[in-house]
Amino acid sequence: MNLMRTAMLLAFMTALFMGVGYLIGGQAGMMIALVAAAGMNFFSYWNSDRMVLSTYNAQEVDERSAPEFYRIIRDLARTAGLPMPKVYLYDSPQPNAFATGRNPENAAVAASTGLLNALTPEEVAGVMAHELAHVQNRDTLTMTITATLAGAISMLGNFAFFFGGRRDNNNPLGVIGVLVAMIVAPLAAMLVQMAISRTREYSADRRGAEICGNPLWLASALGKIARGAEHIPNEEAEGHPATAHMFIINPLSGARMDNLFSTHPDTENRIAALHEMARYGGGGGPAAGMPSGFGSTGPILTANPVRKSRSVPNTGRGGSQPPKGPWS
Repeated sequence: MNLMRTAMLLAFMTALFMGVGYLIGGQAGMMIALVAAAGMNFFSYWNSDRMVLSTYNAQEVDERSAPEFYRIIRDLARTAGLPMPKVYLYDSPQPNAFATGRNPENAAVAASTGLLNALTPEEVAGVMAHELAHVQNRDTLTMTITATLAGAISMLGNFAFFFGGRRDNNNPLGVIGVLVAMIVAPLAAMLVQMAISRTREYSADRRGAEICGNPLWLASALGKIARGAEHIPNEEAEGHPATAHMFIINPLSGARMDNLFSTHPDTENRIAALHEMARYGGGGGPAAGMPSGFGSTGPILTANPVRKSRSVPNTGRGGSQPPKGPWS
């Protein structure tokens, strides 16, 4: 159902784009906007992982520097049938996590130090299974296509502002058509983009619960993360609000409503859906091979291990050595 809804929303955005091009009055402007938007998003598609990891100064870790956290992700990836992603930590007291990368073979998952301090190993497994579900569902690709169409529609709106009033264009609706192209269409595209983001979160919740084997692990984690995000600011996210849709819970202050303008569903609705899934036996039990620490109530991380270096992390296979920390 979520996949069909996503496809319908993408089809609507495509039709909206064609309609705006018609309102402006020509094929040339429509094609120029599409090519420009596609070029920008093509660059983002190939470089978005480095860009977002750099924004949050995330540091790559491995089994030696973050043994329990790394093993959790390794075992979840094996259960999901995914290649092992690169694993990152970033220094933030706000509990949160995100996934990035253009496909499962080039994926990265990242968690905040606040997440590992606040959650139990089971809850961390639920969160990271959700992020791996985004990787498996290729949601990065879906959102890139969505952003391409939204960007093209916005550019057409700009073209309408500069050229829509010319007498020699083919705009059949005159000033009304220009206003629709300038204001209504970009707003509609933004609403559809956010709706697709909300839809993908529900899908990742369900698949993440299946990967980790227990929907209640993720449900418990979502409650803790939402409370943390409500009271603990994320300065980097506040400075880069365009990255908010990547996180498991919206990291921006005052962003809790489940409405047309939200990038995430209401947390209580997500938790209720996971409880409903658990009630009917969804998940199928804990994933095989999970670390021996499972069943404990303490956090994985008890101190802040990530250095406040402003260097751009190397996302290649070689790269700099991961930071040392008390999880060694």
